[in-house]
Amino acid sequence: MKKTKGFGKIWLIIGLMFIIVACAKPKPTPVSIEDNPVHHYLQGMEAIEKGEIKEAESHFDRALYLDKNYSPALAGKSLVLAIRAAKQEDVQHQAVDMKKVFSFLKKAKKKANDDSQKFIYHVTAIRVYTESHPKDWLENAKDHYEDALKLKKVDEAKLPYYQTTSAAHYFMGVAYYKAYEFRKAEETLAKVISNKPGKWHDKADNLYKKVQKIVRACAQYTLTDVAKKIAVKDQVTKGDVAALLVDELHLDRFLAGRIPVKSHTPKADFIPNDVLNHPFKDEIITVIKWNIRGLQAQYDPLLKAYLFKPQEPIKRKELAFILEDLLTKLTGNEHLATAYFGTEKSPFPDVPVNVAWFNAVMNVTTRGLMEPDLSGEFRPDDYVDGAELILALMKLRNVMNIY
Repeated sequence: MKKTKGFGKIWLIIGLMFIIVACAKPKPTPVSIEDNPVHHYLQGMEAIEKGEIKEAESHFDRALYLDKNYSPALAGKSLVLAIRAAKQEDVQHQAVDMKKVFSFLKKAKKKANDDSQKFIYHVTAIRVYTESHPKDWLENAKDHYEDALKLKKVDEAKLPYYQTTSAAHYFMGVAYYKAYEFRKAEETLAKVISNKPGKWHDKADNLYKKVQKIVRACAQYTLTDVAKKIAVKDQVTKGDVAALLVDELHLDRFLAGRIPVKSHTPKADFIPNDVLNHPFKDEIITVIKWNIRGLQAQYDPLLKAYLFKPQEPIKRKELAFILEDLLTKLTGNEHLATAYFGTEKSPFPDVPVNVAWFNAVMNVTTRGLMEPDLSGEFRPDDYVDGAELILALMKLRNVMNIY
């Protein structure tokens, strides 16, 4: 009888085990060789680089489905959520999103199983703080930067996306740049450039050149908050140029001083409809009244109205026109507008002597207001970035001081 009871218990235990096994979730099965956490993490990070945030999130979600504890994918998911939270205008929704951001980031830290994954966690955390800008974000980014540099056993072969430890210097340089700490950005980016060439070398070099322009501009003048915000833009607009001319160069006061009779000071004939609610409305009205070439209202045949188009990005050849016109007005030398007519050969391979902007390009380059590339090209159709605009206007400011 006792034996029967013993067998009954055994069968009961076996039965329970079968139930547990049957109820347990089956381990996810990859559908191909590339269907693995590392591959999806790498695809997700590359999608972020392209600005494809939704696709990036799909890859991180797939990586975490295959391995819910894969630290790099948890960090990547945190970065996606941070980018999305930064664009969230509703404060309450943003606060909810930020809780999710740091929930994934905290888990990424916990699940990092070696120095290589810890490095990925820290560098991604720098990016999370740089994107989302929570309270004390720069200090937190610096802490993660220092922690990343302390890791002694980072195997670069185990960094599928970042590839080299220079990534820490690069993304901290980006953080300093976005915090308007340009000299620190310059110092940190220089560490990438001085190391052996790798994935982040060219990106660091390009940003380093931008930062150097801003640092050169800051050497003589202290930039206002508005100027700093414009300085870090990849493309500047007509509205940005107007703001800097008036706020940084005090253009209205200076040009008014060049006119002997006060009653001759020009006035804006009208205000274009597309600047009425623009944050730089007053500055735009000021440049319109001085009839600065390249910063005038233009007739739009489709809308049948004169518009300033303050959000329109400025090309390098257009900035050359603006600077040339300002030089003419500042110096009173009307000859500047035709100074290089009749030139037989252009010093720039991409600016023929017969194009409308040749004279302007020659005027601004010979006076050092704008610079060609090392290749000798002027790049007339490239858009002007904030660093280039700031440096050009600070150089123009020196000309203004002379006159």
